[in-house]
Amino acid sequence: MGRSPRRDLLAGLTVAIVALPLALGFGVSSGLGAEAGLATAVVAGALAALFGGSDLQVSGPTGAMTVVLVPIVGEYGTTGVLTVGLMAGVMLIALAALRAGTCMRYVPAPVVEGFTLGIACVIGLQQVPHALGVPAPDGDRVLVVAWRAVAEFAGNPDWTAVGLAVSVAVIMLVGARLRPTLPFSLVAVVAATVLTQVAHLDAAPIGDLPSGLPAPSLGFLDPGALGSLLAPAVAVAALAALESLLSASVADGMTVGRRHDPDRELFGQGLANLAAPLFGGVPATGAIARTAVNVRTGAGSRLAALTHAAILAAIVFAAAPLVARIPLAALAGVLLATAVRMVEVGSLRAMARATRSDALILVLTAVATLALDLVYAVLIGLAVAGALALRAVAQQARLDRVPLDRGDHSAEEHALLAEHIVAYRIDGPLFFAAAHRFLLELTEVADVRVVILRMSRVSTMDATGALVLKDAVERLTRRGILVLASGIRPGQRRVLDSVGALEPLLHEGREYATTPEAIRAARHHLETAGILPAGSGRGGTVRG
Repeated sequence: MGRSPRRDLLAGLTVAIVALPLALGFGVSSGLGAEAGLATAVVAGALAALFGGSDLQVSGPTGAMTVVLVPIVGEYGTTGVLTVGLMAGVMLIALAALRAGTCMRYVPAPVVEGFTLGIACVIGLQQVPHALGVPAPDGDRVLVVAWRAVAEFAGNPDWTAVGLAVSVAVIMLVGARLRPTLPFSLVAVVAATVLTQVAHLDAAPIGDLPSGLPAPSLGFLDPGALGSLLAPAVAVAALAALESLLSASVADGMTVGRRHDPDRELFGQGLANLAAPLFGGVPATGAIARTAVNVRTGAGSRLAALTHAAILAAIVFAAAPLVARIPLAALAGVLLATAVRMVEVGSLRAMARATRSDALILVLTAVATLALDLVYAVLIGLAVAGALALRAVAQQARLDRVPLDRGDHSAEEHALLAEHIVAYRIDGPLFFAAAHRFLLELTEVADVRVVILRMSRVSTMDATGALVLKDAVERLTRRGILVLASGIRPGQRRVLDSVGALEPLLHEGREYATTPEAIRAARHHLETAGILPAGSGRGGTVRG
């Protein structure tokens, strides 16, 4: 942190200016109040910066976490949220100990894009009541709450809050295009606050803020009630891990030669979430927008994120009365603009055009985020992505009939061989997703006397594939067809042995190292059975 302190201090100041209205807004949206957002930004921001795995990550309250917290507040109250934060912190530390941070690399890009799009929609809908200047209606579904707020506004419209919210959002969006380095969010919020005070506009302010970091007033739930909070805590921990690791990856991508430690990042976020509730804060994660601002303004070490937390702490202690006068509609405008800026139209268009599977995963994840909750959305996205990936891999498995070469046989002899012997080459994976199609194709073979299975090109095999192969051999044998196998590799042999698929082949000596050996054995069988004249040829090979 001592390499370029001046640049880090400037970056920390810039991030704090950007983070102030966001911390206030996310605190209000969570249902715990603006002071909870500030406490989270200060405490979690400092601890995650010190103990996390990224030098440039900035942590604090985020819109995605707010989406998860709203139903928890509605069902369990403030006490439940604080307890969930502690439980999630313990879970994150446990994940770090289990070295689960590397699992982030297995989350497909369409799931991340759909997840982000859904979060942006939810954040925007959450701001509708404050943007319209009406009390937030009851309910835990953002679509229902937003619709009720619109209906209440239509019955008694007051355009003051609407004007403030729209003005703040427009200033932020237009200003970001013209001068992306300037903190237009703070400029817009200050302007809206001054306007409401000077013109005495009827706009609801944030309300009284404590002159210092708040402490939880309701304590924590009785240990006997922790069981009911286990599922919400798992959801919070999963989201904190996912968003924090995603944000750290974004920071790596914006720099050269920097790589975060995912397990240490989980540990730092765990400590942050253990400490934040002790000061009345909400669960925290790495914040992608604030991390991006930190990198773009030249941050080079953890000093920048620590400076951001220190400046916000100074604001809490020194300027709480001023902050308390900020209109809720102005913060709603900040979050509406934030939601719009979260949507990367270019990335969505590219993902939708890539493949139909990518487009489907993206849409399903976004819709599930909006209709259900974030953890279910990610699980649904991962499940669909996994199913489609398995389907694509399974389609690569092929069962090709390979023609016999004429070799040193006469045309008549070759015709006899081709009439009674068929060779199949199995290409690709033979596992549960493709095995039954393979069984259907193999057992529909025409009425021949010998089937040779070439196994050398099987890329992978599981127990289901081995059982299906065993079943196919038994079915063909019952039809009086001799089955020979060639080219079985050691890895395949272990799986086949485990289910007993090799027993009939080994018992009767029907497994060969190469295909020519299998063809000679097939010819000998046909000669012994009197189907081919004895000694009419010396063998042959197959193509492919």
